[in-house]
This record gives sequence, structure tokens and C-alpha cells, in this order.
Amino acid sequence: MAKPDKSIDPRILDCAKREFLEKGFEKASLQNICKNAEVTTGALYKRYKGKEALFCAIVEPTIAAIYEMVEGRAEAHLSQLSDEELIDSWVMKAENIMCYFQFFYQCKEEFVLLLKHSAGTRHQDFHHELVSRMNAHTIRYYQEGYQRGLFQRKIRDEEFHVLLSGFWETIYEPFIHNMSWPEIENHANLICKYFDWIRVLDIKK
Repeated sequence: MAKPDKSIDPRILDCAKREFLEKGFEKASLQNICKNAEVTTGALYKRYKGKEALFCAIVEPTIAAIYEMVEGRAEAHLSQLSDEELIDSWVMKAENIMCYFQFFYQCKEEFVLLLKHSAGTRHQDFHHELVSRMNAHTIRYYQEGYQRGLFQRKIRDEEFHVLLSGFWETIYEPFIHNMSWPEIENHANLICKYFDWIRVLDIKK
């Protein structure tokens, strides 16, 4: 009895990823993917219902990992943070920002697919959904500090959303523009100089 070829799925996924990165989802060709993976279209459809299912198979493990990271970094018990700890969470430090860059760099290709090449798929709004999740957690830190009287400036949720969206854009754009790791490290230091949340929130130390 012939043993099943276990290399088929990895070949399909690898070739599909390269096709999507090169052409984007909408212009990618299943015929090219099958040709490069050296499989028949029947073999592909036996495993994936179509092009979108194939795209999702590549990116959804990364989406799950990113959302898990976001939830893991969220502080569930803000009331237990000291005033000093709460204020310190707004001090821009390169090492803190680098945690995000390191995480996204580990899944760089899948991350770029989601940010740049997902138009036409169910994940085409991933960018906005991720920003909304991150903003929701971050705004909770502001609300806690404002209630304690640590932050003097009153900022409406809509205005804060705009400010935070601009901040997260500085985290995503290096991947869209294919920055090298040394360039990203330098970029992280620039972000710290550009975003002065202590002044924005009028934090009294």
C-alpha cells in the first residue's frame, strides 16, 4: 500500500504564500500555485475549497497568535497597579516597543499578507480590527489614570482613537515597506522621540 505524500500540503502552502506575496490575493493564480507546487488542481481542491480557503490557512494561525499576544499584554486588573506603574506604562521606551516589532518580525510574511495583500478576503479589514482591539485596551489605561487624577487632560474617545491609530501605524508601516531589522531598531528610537504621551495626557509625576 502506497504511503501518502506528506510533502504536498507544505508545498502548496509555501507556493501559495509566495504567490500571494508577489501578486496579492485577487491577482494570485491557483494554476500557478499548483504548477509551482507540482500538484494537480484536484489535489489542491481535495485539501482546500478554493483560493480564499488557501489564503486563510496561511494567515489564520498568525491572526490567532497576534490576538493572543494582544490579550496577554492587556492588564486585567488595572486597579491593582500603583500610580507609579500606571504612569510608567505611558513612558515611551524602545525596549517596550521592540517587543511588538520582535513578535511581528517572527511572522513577517504572514503579517504583510494581512496588511497589504488581503483585499478580497474575509480578513481584508484585519488592520482596522487589530487597531480597534489595541486601542480598546490602551484607552482603559488612560481612563484609569484620569479617574485617579494622574492625567490632567480630558480626551474624548474619538480623539484618542485617532491618536492611538497614528501610533500603531508607526508599528505596522515598517513591515509594509520591508524595512530591515537594523532599520526597525532605529525606527523604534524615533517613535519614542515622536510620541510624548506624558505631555499629551498632561501627566503630573
